[in-house]
Amino acid sequence: MGDYKAAENRYRNVEGTGFYRHCGDSGLMMPPLALGLWHNFGTNDDYENMKKMCFTAFDNGITHFDIANNYGPVYGSAEENFGKILREDLGVYRDELIISTKAGYDMWEGPYGNWGSRKYLIASLDQSLKRLGIPYVDIFYHHVGLSNYDGPTMAKAERILDELHVPFVINQNRYSILDRSVENNGLLKQTYASGKGLICFSPLAQGMLTDRYLKDMPADSRAVKDGRFLHEDQVLANRPLLNQLNEIAAGYDMKLSELAIAWLLNKPEVTTVLIGASKPEQILSNLKAVEKQSHTVMSEEELQKIEDAVAAFGRQ
Repeated sequence: MGDYKAAENRYRNVEGTGFYRHCGDSGLMMPPLALGLWHNFGTNDDYENMKKMCFTAFDNGITHFDIANNYGPVYGSAEENFGKILREDLGVYRDELIISTKAGYDMWEGPYGNWGSRKYLIASLDQSLKRLGIPYVDIFYHHVGLSNYDGPTMAKAERILDELHVPFVINQNRYSILDRSVENNGLLKQTYASGKGLICFSPLAQGMLTDRYLKDMPADSRAVKDGRFLHEDQVLANRPLLNQLNEIAAGYDMKLSELAIAWLLNKPEVTTVLIGASKPEQILSNLKAVEKQSHTVMSEEELQKIEDAVAAFGRQ
């Protein structure tokens, strides 16, 4: 075992603030932020930095860690690395953690290593538990399931799950100021009407909703170095809107990233915002957004400025 000891004030700092939220109509309490291990927890990433990020999150009340079978690269390495962190340090706090993993994309060769057959999902979960070194996860997602449905299809799936007595408490969807798909396809409305929780991934639109790209294109940025999920032309096309949103954020004494997170947490449909990080300081910065949102009244008039800016940009 390592020498990590969780901060004694990890809950007292948020006690009585409404920091933890009910996951829909269920009794499960979730933190406003969850740490996602999609990036920066792979084979070639810095293990000591991974530990620092997990410790920073947990020391500040973030109890939910989100993984998937094929996060890495290589596939499975994020689960292996988090499993090592659990084994060496965090595992003694297992009963204080919400750990989720997923299956649904390609994981191994052949007809049973992808998609959503019962054989694949069970086999993948068995493998995930071995890599994590734990007997159970708290939440198990089908990676290409409900998160890709529209509202009516989700309602149909929900009825099937009820008939099969399969617990369904939370849905994970892409949602941000820049991506309103769940609003337009009825999924956001249906999730709330059904009393299910909603956790939102890519809240910062792969980094566009930060101050990194407001003026230039940093050489070490994701858009320049990677380009798989964010392209330079996307940034350049959206920069006028990003600067307009940044001005709105300044009116709340917020950074653009803080506004993006606060905007989501202000919605009654949203349970948790799923963040990624490459260093502990980014987690602390995102936590500031939670604190500011809890002390900020975002009036309908002010929120409409965001809607008008997005709508006007879309009409150009």
